[in-house]
Amino acid sequence: MKNKTINYSSSLASILAGYVEEKRAVGYKYNKGASTLKLLDNLLVEKKFNEKILTKEIVLLWTKKKIGEKDSTRNARISLIKGVALYMVRLRYEAYIYPDKAAPVDRYHYVPYIFSEEELAQIFTAADNIPYSSVSPVRHLTVSLLFRLLYGCGLRISEALNLKIADVNLEDGILSIRQAKLEKDRIVPMSKSLIERCKKYSREAHRAYPQNPYFFPSPYGGRYSDKGIYDYFRRFLWSAGISHGGRGYGPRVHDLRHCHAVHCLKKWVKQGEDLTALLPYLSAYLGHVDLRGSQHYLRLTADLYPTIVSAVEANYSNLIPEVNSYESN
Repeated sequence: MKNKTINYSSSLASILAGYVEEKRAVGYKYNKGASTLKLLDNLLVEKKFNEKILTKEIVLLWTKKKIGEKDSTRNARISLIKGVALYMVRLRYEAYIYPDKAAPVDRYHYVPYIFSEEELAQIFTAADNIPYSSVSPVRHLTVSLLFRLLYGCGLRISEALNLKIADVNLEDGILSIRQAKLEKDRIVPMSKSLIERCKKYSREAHRAYPQNPYFFPSPYGGRYSDKGIYDYFRRFLWSAGISHGGRGYGPRVHDLRHCHAVHCLKKWVKQGEDLTALLPYLSAYLGHVDLRGSQHYLRLTADLYPTIVSAVEANYSNLIPEVNSYESN
């Protein structure tokens, strides 16, 4: 997807354009952010604001919660205007910076469900036993591989379903994740066993749908829907005897990603590996914007596995954050 060209027309037009340019220069696509900034630009025009400063009045007006608006949506607007304000201050413009404590964001109100190895085996067995369907002749192959990929590579469900055939390098075992969260791209190496499964799957699945560019093609064209995969997941949990509290209460498909990270850290700690050196690799592998999201998994690992708490606390307590607001997904 090409970067969108947004034309700003307010008194801060050149500043907003410069901010977008800087974001893209460091690797972000920043299309959604650029479009949201256009709404800020429109607000400035509407209020007939003609100065090259970002006043407290404008910031508070922009960040005011709207009727029926989710906290996460508002917090995204707060984060955006804070970024603009900090950018302006660096350029020696006057700008009001929204205070950190004014809108705390607790992204960990949901505690991830970390599956045991036995539970994972039951889920994969259930996925392997999806019956053949003449209406969807490669469904059983798709579901079997997809859930292993979510756990084995720690992918977000959207990242896996959006994979195109061209994004999966079966020779080198590399996935190219494009337009992921925050519009960042990354590459994800696969294990040897996953590479072999992908090769076997590709030989059969892509022969059945030669015109479909998606790696996991839907029999109805395009890719599978998130909801369709979630429905399968519910069935697998039932087969494994794992209680499910309903959508939004978990366990969630996304917990396979959390599970990948926690199991990886658990393995490293038990092997005596240097987490100071390895944590940045995990962060990059998962597509986190910085180490804070991965640090959360370190705390979660220690909490879930008391037998390794002493090792984590003794050697890596400086890596475990005490705050409750960071990138988690």
